[in-house]
Amino acid sequence: MVSAQTAANAAERSDVIVAIDGPAGAGKSTVGRAVAQRLGLEYLDTGAMYRAVTFAALRRGLDPTEEADIGELSESVVMTLEATPAGTSVHVDGVDATIEIRGREVTSAVSAVAANSRVRSELVRRQRRWVAEHRGGVVEGRDIGSVVFPDATLKLFVTASPRVRAERRVAEIGGDVADVEASIIARDRKDSTRSDSPLIETSDSVVVDTSELSIDEVVDHVLSLLES
Repeated sequence: MVSAQTAANAAERSDVIVAIDGPAGAGKSTVGRAVAQRLGLEYLDTGAMYRAVTFAALRRGLDPTEEADIGELSESVVMTLEATPAGTSVHVDGVDATIEIRGREVTSAVSAVAANSRVRSELVRRQRRWVAEHRGGVVEGRDIGSVVFPDATLKLFVTASPRVRAERRVAEIGGDVADVEASIIARDRKDSTRSDSPLIETSDSVVVDTSELSIDEVVDHVLSLLES
């Protein structure tokens, strides 16, 4: 167990940035929130930002694959994200979208939005501004260590088997495990093969497989890496 003092010592360093990347359902958000809490740092779920843009597009009746329309929308949409013990509270243009952004409609459309270069450029700009304003933080997504913060204090690639990830997702929102697993595999393929900021393991990332580990075990491991 990493002591509270050890965690505090790590967090005392200025501008600590913990970058957490990995595929959907691997436990990045849960790990990220727990690490941030132990270190006394702020936490940012960048995936929720892409989901917020997707929600805004669907709410306006826009086609998520229309690059120009979605790119323009990403630059004007007002979103606020607040980390809570239960997850991330998200408001889009003043509307509480916390539940809707995790629904199937947004989930099925977010890959197209995330592949939009103009959207990615805008949200990367917002993510860097957020970290500058907070003097560091725990940031999770799919291109954090590779693109957004290549000089992060610690880079993690959190993963788990597709079956385990499907079982976790079904426990959250229901559905058939086999169908969800197939969807996850397809999403992984899209995220890892897109031309702009694909999901990759950087050479200096530490791979953490959460398939057989508890959250406490993962967090202790991450904090020990940061301290060393």
